Amino acid sequence: MNKEEFDKSLTKLLEDHKAFLSIKNEKKEKGNGIYDRYKNPILTNEHAPITWRYDLDYNSNPNLMERIGVNATFNAGAIELNGKHLLVVRVEGVDRKSFFAVAESANGIDNFRFWDYPITMPETAEPDTNVYDMRVVQHEDGWIYGLFCTERKDANVKAGDTSSAVAQCGIARTKDMERWERLPDLITYSGQQRNVVLHPEFINGKYALYTRPQDGFIDTGSGGGIGFGFTDSMDKAEVKEEVIVDNKLYHTIKEVKNGQGPAPIKTDKGWLHLAHGVRNTAAGLRYVLYMFMTSLENPAKMTHAPAGYFIAPEGIERVGDVSNVVFVNGWIAKENGTVFIYYASSDTRMHVATTTVDKLLDYVMNTPEDGLRSASSVETRNKLISKNLEILKKTNN
Repeated sequence: MNKEEFDKSLTKLLEDHKAFLSIKNEKKEKGNGIYDRYKNPILTNEHAPITWRYDLDYNSNPNLMERIGVNATFNAGAIELNGKHLLVVRVEGVDRKSFFAVAESANGIDNFRFWDYPITMPETAEPDTNVYDMRVVQHEDGWIYGLFCTERKDANVKAGDTSSAVAQCGIARTKDMERWERLPDLITYSGQQRNVVLHPEFINGKYALYTRPQDGFIDTGSGGGIGFGFTDSMDKAEVKEEVIVDNKLYHTIKEVKNGQGPAPIKTDKGWLHLAHGVRNTAAGLRYVLYMFMTSLENPAKMTHAPAGYFIAPEGIERVGDVSNVVFVNGWIAKENGTVFIYYASSDTRMHVATTTVDKLLDYVMNTPEDGLRSASSVETRNKLISKNLEILKKTNN
């Protein structure tokens, strides 16, 4: 195309993108009383800035081609800072490499805009092949910490094996979400680590970490479950002993593996936890979200565990690069009690659901636990049915 056509095409490209970013989001009409879902994803690959994807120079790109494509935006950490909802998004290029980028919204449900540049994450002496799934925590020590998965090729496999990897927990910290200081990777003694999350408060003067010990990159093997351990410092973080807070369990939504989502929310009743659980099906692995609560005095002690999933993929959420998956590593609890849950679907896009701390407490404390047998499930449901039939009988009379 000539320069005049190029300029017209560029103007339309920028105007269309601006209009797309400005689309309002609305709650879905049908809810379950626990949380509200929204009609539109809040972040997709199309939300990535034009300046990230296109060369806007006519001399080097006269056909206005997309030069560096974005494949997906998902698995975002979340924090409220200076009155804004900030998501630290896992952005995956078409080259399969992931990186972190901050997206900002005033209301937390729409009009998310990426900052001009992705996060330039410093590397350690052993460079990362890939980084992803950051949990962002404002710790009481004054730092904002980002704990994420750092992936490197497994150097111990046979020649020709190009798929085996080693996953560990990378650690970085910041004061402003722009300039990040990279700290040494977490040291543990359980093989590989993914889904490591920093507890927001000191416990007996120590930093506390939720872990997920596993034997291999994909399979948990003899490991699995949400672990818990302590480190004296985040500068050279080392967890020497892990105890399991929440085990994976046979014939449940967390049969294959499970992992902590974001850092827990502190309430006057206990610590609210949001996690993901994985089971195997004939169609492959299915990821769902579930909740539990631990003691205020001892965050490693389970107090309440509702049966089943809290959020499962539905509709378009079930379709994507890795289908039938929802995953969470970010939520924001506001001072007024509103909670924004930022979850990803099928390793492709980001969504939001809103609720309140009171509703989550009601759900966690009053939903029956899993009896782990079909007979127990029927018994629990029959009790509810009998109660409701009596209520309806009295109402009709």
